[in-house]
Amino acid sequence: MNSYTPLRNIIHFLSFLLLSLSFCSIELYGQTRLTISNLRCEHKINPIGIQNQQPHLSWQIQSNKRNQTQSAYRILVADSQEKLNTNNGNIWDSKKVKANESISVVYTGKTLESAKHYYWKVQIWNQQGVASKWSIIASWQMGLLSSTDWKDAAWICYENLEDSLKVVPGIHGSGDELGNKGIKQPVVPLFRKAFTIRKGIRNATLFISGLGHYEASINGKNITENFLAPGWTKYDKTTLYNSYDVTRHLTTGDNALGVIVGNGFYNINRERYRKLVIAYGMPKMICKLHIEYYDGTTQTIVSGKDWKCSPSPITFTSIYGGEDYDAQLEQTGWNRPGFNDKNWKRVLLAEIPKGELTAETDYPLTVRKILNVKKLETLAPNRYLYDFGQNASGIIALKVKGKKGQVVKLTPGELITKNKEINQKASGSPYYLSYTLKGDGEEIWKPRFTYYGFRYVMVEGATPASEKASGDLPIITGLTSLHTSNSAPSTGAFTCSNQLFNQIYTLIDWAIRSNMQSVITDCPHREKLGWLEQDYLMGASMHYNYDLYPLYKQIIKDMMDSQTSNGLIPDIAPEYVEFGGGFRDSPEWGSSGVILPWMLYQWYGDKEILKTAWPMMTRYVDYLNNMSKDNILSHGLGDWYDLGPKFPGVAQLTPKAVTATAIYYYDIKLLAQMAIVLSDKEAALKWTALAEKVKASFNQKFFNEQTKVYSTGSQTAMSMPLCVGLVDDNNRKMVFQNMTDSIIKSGKRLTAGDVGFHFLVQALEEGGGSQLLYDMNFRNDVPGYGFQLKKGATALTESWAALEEVSNNHLMLGHMMEWFYTGLGGIKQQENTVAFKDLIIRPEIVGDLTESKTSYQSLYGTIKSEWKRDEKSLLLHVEVPFNTSATVYLPTTNRASITEGNKPIDQLKDIQYVGTENNKAKYKIGSGNYSFKLIMN
Repeated sequence: MNSYTPLRNIIHFLSFLLLSLSFCSIELYGQTRLTISNLRCEHKINPIGIQNQQPHLSWQIQSNKRNQTQSAYRILVADSQEKLNTNNGNIWDSKKVKANESISVVYTGKTLESAKHYYWKVQIWNQQGVASKWSIIASWQMGLLSSTDWKDAAWICYENLEDSLKVVPGIHGSGDELGNKGIKQPVVPLFRKAFTIRKGIRNATLFISGLGHYEASINGKNITENFLAPGWTKYDKTTLYNSYDVTRHLTTGDNALGVIVGNGFYNINRERYRKLVIAYGMPKMICKLHIEYYDGTTQTIVSGKDWKCSPSPITFTSIYGGEDYDAQLEQTGWNRPGFNDKNWKRVLLAEIPKGELTAETDYPLTVRKILNVKKLETLAPNRYLYDFGQNASGIIALKVKGKKGQVVKLTPGELITKNKEINQKASGSPYYLSYTLKGDGEEIWKPRFTYYGFRYVMVEGATPASEKASGDLPIITGLTSLHTSNSAPSTGAFTCSNQLFNQIYTLIDWAIRSNMQSVITDCPHREKLGWLEQDYLMGASMHYNYDLYPLYKQIIKDMMDSQTSNGLIPDIAPEYVEFGGGFRDSPEWGSSGVILPWMLYQWYGDKEILKTAWPMMTRYVDYLNNMSKDNILSHGLGDWYDLGPKFPGVAQLTPKAVTATAIYYYDIKLLAQMAIVLSDKEAALKWTALAEKVKASFNQKFFNEQTKVYSTGSQTAMSMPLCVGLVDDNNRKMVFQNMTDSIIKSGKRLTAGDVGFHFLVQALEEGGGSQLLYDMNFRNDVPGYGFQLKKGATALTESWAALEEVSNNHLMLGHMMEWFYTGLGGIKQQENTVAFKDLIIRPEIVGDLTESKTSYQSLYGTIKSEWKRDEKSLLLHVEVPFNTSATVYLPTTNRASITEGNKPIDQLKDIQYVGTENNKAKYKIGSGNYSFKLIMN
């Protein structure tokens, strides 16, 4: 019997252990788990080149429990990871701060130093006082904070441009009246510098700018995949530089740094197509390579007189006209150590740009998608048409074999004629690319300093490999379309059971992506300019889809740089050319200067941008005030491209004074609201008083008290006053009713234009007219989205009718995108909150839709609204991020028919009933996942 005792003891021990583990599991399951992720500095993950000496820090929190909020946080910042691993925040220890903020927390530690790396982590406590573990370590690196940090680095060039030949500001059109200006074709230079490294490298950072754009390489390899860097700006006010971690590119021993610089918007000469002619100077560059060694010492390599330069194989390049490349002029190994540069000349010191040299904070342009050919047609023995199936911004990548000196010509276009010729009439002509072969096996090439909007490519002078060879022509072994765009991360997603709406979503998204560059352009070919009205009119549509905080912050800087001495904010920013009339001064365009700072505050909680932009905003509204007569403005472009009896252009259906004065009133209202946010009571009173005067004048001039109709009664004239607050409360119901009656009477056709359609979508959704909005857009028989798709459009077009005489990749009419998120998805935020801290989930169940899935990645985390219905029930899944709350609207007044998680909703303590509104039951919920079910009557 004693022989079995050890076995019994083991069994008892194992049983006890299993029982203990089971209790532990139960206990752990009941505990609140908190996880911190997505640490951001200045809205980016581990950024390089931070210019702000008090950067803003943010983080997201996840939990296994619902209704969770943060009650406190502690941030540690150190100058090494080793110190942070021991919880030594030698740069900043915030201590435990009792606060709910988890976004835009301002750094208040020691003074930050140029080019230095900093490491940080955060710990939080929830409302019950439960502490999280420390987050993973994140980092940021400072940029060069003052001009003295660039000491010894010089702007260098291959050639300088005489002051007498400069053209600033630019000239609209051909510039043929400029005499000898704008004729000289700039040399596209190569710059190189060899240097030696003798010690082990801890890290190395390259700070660099090239005007117009550059590509940099170390030891023969490009250091980045960025395209058209840096972003284009008003160069006499601001010049951008980029920062790169190049540690892995350097090696012990001999190294070489190579840079090629193209023209961009810095120099556009009078060749081929050009929207404008401008010449700030010739291509130039500046750089500083900062190396830190393991032994604690540092070394810098800077641009200067000891660099050498040579013409590159790019024999022509223009942002508007295309690019030519002669591979016969290549110098193998020019950007590698050991290259013999004895025939290269010493660089010249370039004129220093007038603009302040500051770090670029926006996401870079990159190749976002590779499009393969969908169809290939032979038009003649040496002419072939490639169809890539998608109209998009981008460049062409060529692979070809042939003999030395043979030339391949590539002509892109978004449309083709009936004879299948490239149609560039509405997109800027002539634009083409050419490649001269060196005759060395398969050659691979793509343009560096230009782009275009296209779907088709005409190839001349070569034969596709899939076709029968024609004579002695080169053979094309590969041709692809490389879609280039701003690399802002995606933040949203939408899909529904209506395939037409899914196609409309894709149609608009391609236009957004194609025009999301260093500025938000209207089209990726003919203009490539930052026309401002779309930045706010399409603002929500774009922000739901992409993280555009850095881009919009740069646009605000562009507007500040472009504002004139009398306060005018011109229609385009950066303003390279001074257009005339409404094309320079249209209130609906310039008002971006007021609306965009407010938009960044609403979407991202950035209060600092309101302070920064305040002088620009007030000067602009003062300018509009001076332009007004009896508080009415009557100049500008009005509701551009509305659908009237004439060819689209300047407003036809709505007087310019209606839209100009309405947006002027909205600007004043926003100034009053921003003054309150900034605790400026005096300014708030001033702007509120002016707003009341403008409102009274507007209603006196445009509102018919008897008919309850504004002005002409157009879709724009009725919707815009409703949205900006010009309609008195006692008249809102009748004005809305008259607007919807008029739309129904006209056959539910779209007629509002660039300005008005944004407000029409908003007015219908907010007024309970989503079903009418659905009816107006779920069709293809009249000009609109479905009509464009029916005509074969693959990106949103400039006109409702997809006219071939105008752009067929245009951003401005995509306002339905916003409704997909706010209407069908129902994702919005309460009026008095920012950054989606307090949400509204109010999906519109309309038409024949049976399902919708919508999500948005806010600064706090993922917001989801997904619903599905049949004849008997409606299922709604909602996700609310940690540290936020939401009000959910359920389409029933019968609370007994509602369950959440298969339990009657009124039995759940963490869901609060707050009333009924427009036949919808309202419930307040905290963070977490919720599954609602409604039994339909």
